[in-house]
Amino acid sequence: MKIGILTSGGDCPGLNAVIRGAVLKGIAIHGHEFVGFLDGWRGVVEGDVIDIPRTMVRGIAKQGGTILGTSRTNPFENGGGPDVIKAHMERLGIDAIIAIGGEGTLAAAKRLTDAGLKIVGVPKTVDNDLDATDYTFGFDTAVQIATEAIDRLRTTGESHHRCMIAEVMGRHVGWIALHAGMAAGAHAILIPEQKVSIEQITEWVKEAHHRGRAPLVVVAEGFVPEHMETPHSERGIDTFGRPRLGGIADQLAPELEARTGIETRATILGHIQRGGVPSAFDRVLATRLGMAAIDSVVEGYWGTMVALKGTDIEHVGFQEALGKLKTVPQNRYDEAAVLFG
Repeated sequence: MKIGILTSGGDCPGLNAVIRGAVLKGIAIHGHEFVGFLDGWRGVVEGDVIDIPRTMVRGIAKQGGTILGTSRTNPFENGGGPDVIKAHMERLGIDAIIAIGGEGTLAAAKRLTDAGLKIVGVPKTVDNDLDATDYTFGFDTAVQIATEAIDRLRTTGESHHRCMIAEVMGRHVGWIALHAGMAAGAHAILIPEQKVSIEQITEWVKEAHHRGRAPLVVVAEGFVPEHMETPHSERGIDTFGRPRLGGIADQLAPELEARTGIETRATILGHIQRGGVPSAFDRVLATRLGMAAIDSVVEGYWGTMVALKGTDIEHVGFQEALGKLKTVPQNRYDEAAVLFG
């Protein structure tokens, strides 16, 4: 069997480990052949592929990013669609596709599967927001990167007696903010799931300052303060029609400084959280998911993705995977909030 692999959407640490796990098991156990679609769905729509021999995946588990490149191409636009993709697969002799990506990638994979293509998915999102899997690779690395960066912000904040605001990724959910904030000892954690007033944030900052601390606030990019209706976005929309978020920390900093009289600085970590080498946890998880994706192909589990349930890898349908976001539950936020202020 000849299998095509693609990585689509935002990059994150662990993508190469998935590719390696799939290719090594596919070749060693089943004798499959592999090609890689270049730059995500763009390569699928245009039939742009490269061969992936065993030698190509040697030692790549520790590398960040993706050796195949990625993009946010919509496979149903710009000359794409099921018929075009089927024609490319027949011409290239590709029997099935392993699509590695997040919500947008898997939604496109579901539509193409419904149209008759043979596709299985591997979930990828640093936000850890897919409800059908307990953890996604890239999340653990992003939390570690964010925690280290926030630790560095704390030392300069304490030196200058400033309030420091760190903005981390988190479009719809606050898992990175929650974990990194708790790990770094933040005095306030602001996430999309919780509406919090400026007055309450100000109170937490003042309480920390009155105890002689340099206040530390961690905010997810998708956080919506009580006085706002939608997340802060000033950079337009992406190819899937979603607003490009970022900058809420820059909005909060002058407001908190005006209300508290404490010099306040904002830092947006942005794509730093996606870069660099994956953590050991993410390397292992990504490798296991890649190997399990081969099982999905062999068993013909089209229209499913592999998922971590506890410590086991399971197969779940795209419909289940896309039906609900995994948000931070109230009890987890309440647990962290005990430490605020």
